[in-house]
Amino acid sequence: MAKERVVILIDGSNFYHSSKRLGIANKINFQKLINEFVGDRQLVQVYYYNASLDLGANSKTYWKQQSFFGVLRKIPKVRVVLCRLRKVKRNGSVEYEIKGDDTHLVSDLVGGAYEDQYDTAIIVSGDEDFVSPIQRVRKLGKRIENAYFSSSSSYNLRKACDCSIHINKMINRIIN
Repeated sequence: MAKERVVILIDGSNFYHSSKRLGIANKINFQKLINEFVGDRQLVQVYYYNASLDLGANSKTYWKQQSFFGVLRKIPKVRVVLCRLRKVKRNGSVEYEIKGDDTHLVSDLVGGAYEDQYDTAIIVSGDEDFVSPIQRVRKLGKRIENAYFSSSSSYNLRKACDCSIHINKMINRIIN
């Protein structure tokens, strides 16, 4: 019998901010994280969705992020999907929003299901916006798992999936 094929879709901004709240953002070993998620199944692809920071706003932070993307790209089967960073002025201050990350994730989730690229998709996010596409993909017979941090978890997202993976409970196994 063939091994279960797994794809991992990581909402990079959600992941970073959730892990930063725990003080582990720069300590996570992504190869260990992937291994924890996949187990004895077959890894097809890992997608990491994010946007490059604004070089002009903070060059040190920008280059640190670029270095991180480089580390991810060296891990077999990891694809960094860069989206657009939009600068927004609110109440006299500048804020940044990542645009297109959710759309790319949904496109890869639904497209991969229709093209039969995987048996199980692991969505690493706490964003409830993914519930509708998850329901659609499950109708195709695909399993969906939700990996989440306590601080950014949506109950409705977890409920829409076949099972959940609580990242907080594996922290000592995934940090350097």
